[in-house]
Amino acid sequence: MTDRFSFTLNATSGKARGGVIATPRGEIRTPAFMPVGTAGTVKAMLPESVAATGADILLGNTYHLMLRPTAERIARLGGLHRFMNWSGPILTDSGGFQVMSLAELRKLTEEGVTFRSHIDGSRHMLSPERSMEIQRLLGSDIVMCFDECPALPASDEDVARATRLSMRWAERSKAAFGDRPGHALFGIQQGGVTRELRAESAERLREIGFDGYAVGGLAVGEGQEAMFGVLDYAPDMLPRDRPRYLMGVGKPDDIVGAVARGIDMMDCVLPSRSGRTGQAFTRRGVVNIKNARHADDPRPLDEDCTCPACRGYSRAYLHHVFRAGEIISSMLLTWHNLHYYQDLMAGMREAIAQDRFAEFEAAFHAARSEGDIPPP
Repeated sequence: MTDRFSFTLNATSGKARGGVIATPRGEIRTPAFMPVGTAGTVKAMLPESVAATGADILLGNTYHLMLRPTAERIARLGGLHRFMNWSGPILTDSGGFQVMSLAELRKLTEEGVTFRSHIDGSRHMLSPERSMEIQRLLGSDIVMCFDECPALPASDEDVARATRLSMRWAERSKAAFGDRPGHALFGIQQGGVTRELRAESAERLREIGFDGYAVGGLAVGEGQEAMFGVLDYAPDMLPRDRPRYLMGVGKPDDIVGAVARGIDMMDCVLPSRSGRTGQAFTRRGVVNIKNARHADDPRPLDEDCTCPACRGYSRAYLHHVFRAGEIISSMLLTWHNLHYYQDLMAGMREAIAQDRFAEFEAAFHAARSEGDIPPP
């Protein structure tokens, strides 16, 4: 166990990277997928169940936790790890994206963002300094800079303004974060889909200096082709010896494509949200368990999967409990989806270590092209 934060790059295969992030709370094997525990819980899952899927780290949400139950209350109760009974590392986002997308009556200034809560209309101010304070109170192992992330499409002027404001906020975030051994601060590259702005942002972040770097401002409406176009060059602008985190991504083919382009960490609500809406991710694509064709199907979701949903339950049962609105449906489908995502990450880590990532990627796409096999 270490008392500091560090990143070791152990292997590469093409641009794909395999490594280990060391933290005082445990190691994070990369490429890593972080399940999202927005309000201090991964919905429909116990913490030990999340760990059983193979997850090394969770993501918590600054915006939601500052509103309810408040960061100050969580700090008084021993910090977010104790509060939610998760002993491993936790990354918290800065709250910037949620303020821009969820909060009401926003007013953006150089100082920060004033907004009203989407929960009760109460008035709040979020700035780089306040975001750092909240994440310190939560006890986050990896803290994200406060930034502005405009939804795409946006005008060149809006993207440039947001990018430069985010870099000024990054400098203030670094100053407010201070010296916290064992905790890490990540800068966030912005710039939309404009290469020159991405380069400008990366250069400024490198000058400030961070423990890790995120590629932000993607998966916000630009589409996969445009996202991959940016990822073809954006990660290469960031330091090779630091983790690279793609925020808010995504679907399995997004994840494989991102790793192929040099990304080390990802997060997304998709596996848990999809589980609650009856969608299961498998090696052959998405299974919609609500479809009538599953009503008499005795097979598991995925015959090669070892999760509890696949080991103990049929598609027919999962179809029944989803249609009946039973809570176990969300539990089993979410567990399966998170297990699938962690299996996907483990497969990529192994392929990178053996320098056969291209073969892994080809096999991944070939299996998905077959589609779900209909019942006999």
